[in-house]
Formats: sequence, structure tokens, C-alpha cells
Amino acid sequence: MPETKSAPKWLKPMVEYGPLVVFFLAYWKWDLLTATAWLMGATVIGLAASYAVARHIPMMPLVTAIIVGIFGGLTLWLQDETFIKMKPTIVEGLFSAILFGGLLFKRPLLKPLLGHAWPMEDRGWALLSLRFAFFFAAMAVLNEFMWRNFSTDVWVSFKVFGLMALTLVFAITQAPLMKRYALPLEADPQNEN
Repeated sequence: MPETKSAPKWLKPMVEYGPLVVFFLAYWKWDLLTATAWLMGATVIGLAASYAVARHIPMMPLVTAIIVGIFGGLTLWLQDETFIKMKPTIVEGLFSAILFGGLLFKRPLLKPLLGHAWPMEDRGWALLSLRFAFFFAAMAVLNEFMWRNFSTDVWVSFKVFGLMALTLVFAITQAPLMKRYALPLEADPQNEN
């Protein structure tokens, strides 16, 4: 099995947001079906780049890629844009269900994903997982509302910019909780005189 390399900082945003940018640009140049095909291709390229550079494919982009493949494939095969519009609902709903399931079994699943970057007490991870579970559920409901009640143009803008902005704002609002439950940093012996 190949060793996991340290990933450069640009890799994660490229894998997670690059396909969205490609989708948005393709939609405005062509149409939703063509944009769906571009999204599927960009998603595969992003995962391949992640593996080529870091010898690792992160779990959340992998799950998203599988769902993009399924719902994008249905969209193209059936020539019905309903499936790609439902994709964010399924992704957000799945993430919500996974987080709620982890909490049901007393396993805050954000800890293994983010614990290396921000060490916190278990209570903090449980609260953060609960908050994100509710947030993802709300985003699933909001996506359903948007695609069912607004034009495709509005929905595409919401999908690309609205969901991303709401997620960023929500994550920033979690900083006080993360700070409150942060574990103290251990003294670095190299920095001591």
C-alpha cells in the first residue's frame, strides 16, 4: 500500500470546490445537462489529483463523488435534471444521518475527520457533531425548497454560492464552541530555553 504524503494546502479546496466552479461555468456557457457531465469529469479529476499528489482520497469528497456519479449518471441517462438537483439534498442528508448515527453510538464522527487539526475534549466533539448534523439536515431541506420553488438559474447560483457561503458562515460561528473545548497545546520542548 502506498504511503500517504502530506497534502499541499491548495489540494483540499481544489478537490472540494474545483468541480463546483467547473459546474457553474459550464452551466452558464451551455446548459444543466452539459454542466452535469463537466461536474462528473471534474470530480473524477479532482480525486485523481488528490491521489496523485497526496496518495490519499479524503472520505467526504469520495462519498460526494459516488453520489455525483449516481445522480449525474441518472440525470444524463434519463435526460432529467431532477436527479442532479436532488444530489445536494442526498449528500447533506447523508452527512446529517451519519453524524446523528455516530452520536447515537456515542462516537462523534467529526473527531476522526478534524481532530488532528483542532484537538478538543470529547464533549466539544459531541456538540460540534450534533450542530453539524442539524446544519446538514437544514441544508438538505433548504436545497429541496430551492430547486422545487425557483428557476434552474436561481438554483444553480444557490448550489454553487449559497450552500458554500452558508457552510462557511456556519463553520465560523462554531469557533467559540471549538475554543471553549479546545485542549491545551502541549509545550514544544524545542521552543523551551
